[in-house]
Amino acid sequence: MSGPWRTVASVLTEAFQPPIVVTALLLISPAIEPGFPGTMGFGLLGALFVCVLPLAYVLVMIRLGRITDHHVSDRRQRPPLLWLALISVLAGVGVLQLIGGPMSVSVMIIALLGGIAVLAVVSAFWKMSGHASAIAAAAVITVLMFGPAWLPLLVIVPAVGWSRVVLRAHTLGQVVAGSLFGGTVIAGLWWLLREWML
Repeated sequence: MSGPWRTVASVLTEAFQPPIVVTALLLISPAIEPGFPGTMGFGLLGALFVCVLPLAYVLVMIRLGRITDHHVSDRRQRPPLLWLALISVLAGVGVLQLIGGPMSVSVMIIALLGGIAVLAVVSAFWKMSGHASAIAAAAVITVLMFGPAWLPLLVIVPAVGWSRVVLRAHTLGQVVAGSLFGGTVIAGLWWLLREWML
């Protein structure tokens, strides 16, 4: 596909790439505890470890010629990045605990940690869509946090999945698998952790 539809797909892919989606999710994560929105800074701190530092690593590796692009399209290049992201995420949880940050932010990070761990293992064999996983998890978690009024947000999930297929970054199966994984496993893990830890 070419022309205006490909442009739309490119915009969707860039606007809803995992670091952006996960940062937004971490910023709203303290909303389930008292003190929000004043506690959004803790979500921003979490995003530093979960999104900014791994993305900075990707950009450095691109400059060095070891990673092809910021979406890490080559499946073989994904496992080292995902393992580094795991380490960064664990460090983020540790820092938040040390400074007494809201438990809701740590709950979100731990749920994302579980997702990153599974993606790291799967990426060694198959290129499940990280875009689809992130947007599906974010949409479902947002609905669980704020209620049915946010259900229209779920429309973004197939839109982002469509963009990945149109751009030939993933097959339909990889997008569907990513969406199901994010919307059920990551969101489900967040729900269980919230019930257990808060």
